[in-house]
Amino acid sequence: MSTSAGDPPAPSRLLHLAETDSTNAEAMRRALAGEPPPLWVLADRQTAGRGRSGRAWASQPGNLFASLLVSTASPPALAGQLSLVAGVAAIDAIRKVAADQPPAGLRLKWPNDILIGTAKTGGILIESTALKPGGERLAVIGVGLNLVSAPDALGRAATFLSAHGLSLSPLRALCFLAEAMDDWLKTWNDARGFAEVREAWLKRAGPIGEALTVHAAGGLVSGRFAGLDQEGALVLAGHDGRERRFTYGDVMLAAEQEKDEGR
Repeated sequence: MSTSAGDPPAPSRLLHLAETDSTNAEAMRRALAGEPPPLWVLADRQTAGRGRSGRAWASQPGNLFASLLVSTASPPALAGQLSLVAGVAAIDAIRKVAADQPPAGLRLKWPNDILIGTAKTGGILIESTALKPGGERLAVIGVGLNLVSAPDALGRAATFLSAHGLSLSPLRALCFLAEAMDDWLKTWNDARGFAEVREAWLKRAGPIGEALTVHAAGGLVSGRFAGLDQEGALVLAGHDGRERRFTYGDVMLAAEQEKDEGR
């Protein structure tokens, strides 16, 4: 794999592996063994890739499996904002490599999905641990992008970038992603600059008022997208007019529900 002239350079600290169980797990192991952040881990193949809630993440050859190890002094409760930071960076990276002619329908879905239309094209997984009491925390930002194929058994619609006219290698994709991530992490600034990240995320997401359902701990809650609160939680306007705030949950768009129900 190689980059093209005019592309961003590869990250200065990059561990490129032929195979690992999970790039997130590899990055955290390296960190706990003393490897300093920032460090990118890129794997050609994962044997035990995973997504949110411990779900398996299919690792098909030619797709992007990468994780960035960072340290952050942000409060632990705000570490989840890194998922939104990574989402904005991923969209910007795809736009840039596509010369500002990205696939139609490229967008974000809270909290960690990258979509083309209603089909999943990528996902983000944030994992963190404390370095020391009261000190900075280690965080791993995992990003998976379907570049050349999409899993069949995902349980929902999925697609890949080359099906939409955008062909690139995992290393080339990482170069663009790393550049965008560096810019947005500086903007985020350990949550102090989250207002700008929040605004950018909303511009790359679906419209306010979009119908959706949240699979939360207490069951299914349906309503309309009302934005993000000041800390990045999802705000859902219920059919009774009451707004509810979610810091965790799986979100399904109305169009996704219709497909699942065969409409």
